[in-house]
Amino acid sequence: MLIELEDHLTHLTLAPATGGSIVNWYVRATGQPLLRHSNEHAVSSGLPGKLGCFPLAPWSNRIAQGGFDNPDGWLALTPNSLSDPLPIHGSAWQQAWQVISHTANEVVLAMECDAPFAYRAEQRFRLYGGELSIGLSVTHLAEHAAWHGLGLHPYLPRRPGTRLQAKASQVWMSDASKLPTGLAPVPVDWDFQQLKALPEGLVDNGFCQWDGRCLIEQPELGYALECQATGADYFLLYCPPGLAFFCIEPVSHPVNAHHLPKRPGLKRLEQGQSTHLEFSMKYTTNVGGGLPPIVVAQ
Repeated sequence: MLIELEDHLTHLTLAPATGGSIVNWYVRATGQPLLRHSNEHAVSSGLPGKLGCFPLAPWSNRIAQGGFDNPDGWLALTPNSLSDPLPIHGSAWQQAWQVISHTANEVVLAMECDAPFAYRAEQRFRLYGGELSIGLSVTHLAEHAAWHGLGLHPYLPRRPGTRLQAKASQVWMSDASKLPTGLAPVPVDWDFQQLKALPEGLVDNGFCQWDGRCLIEQPELGYALECQATGADYFLLYCPPGLAFFCIEPVSHPVNAHHLPKRPGLKRLEQGQSTHLEFSMKYTTNVGGGLPPIVVAQ
């Protein structure tokens, strides 16, 4: 069953049973896709990675070494995706979510899972004035504490003129297994302090020292998305060459944080404790302005 929301500007379709995923978000007047368009084949595949966006909990991206050291001992993990040899993206994206509430401009989805430990996740989708807001939270249910992380995995249209602005000062370089090897200054081709086109070569890296804001301009599609994240000090940028999409993923921690010194961005949650991430994307027809300045309250 698909769930739909719309405001006077945009239309949103959700697939709760397919990992609590967004199927499509598009402009009502023109049909232009704000997230990568999902056709009937993509929907029928039952794979969140074929859709518009899916949640990442209780961690984002890959984990090495067959597991990680949890507060009560080693937690073994097995690969959970046919397309990756490492455990990836947690378990929430592979569960069926339930509709908790559905009003004219808001849907709340939730799920409970026992793997890799017991937790409850909730997503709150709000659509108003062309702005989609997603709140993702996780509550630890197991008796013993555990490390948690969160993220969202949106797929965005990529056209020749697509441009990105996202201010980050460092990037995690990675090896052939796509695991981080160390922090480095952002290379010129990956520096999005100012609006610029996406790189031609592959990017599949995590960026840090991010202010939580990004701008995505789509001149061929006639719009821009102004985005804001909280609870996400990092973003992952995935630009596969030759494909008509890219991903900029707000995440609470870098790739393989469970094995990095001090476990950056992860939260040690006791039973009943929660952590939260918010991400908003605002549709606007104003293309070419760049991100507005941050206004600091006096």
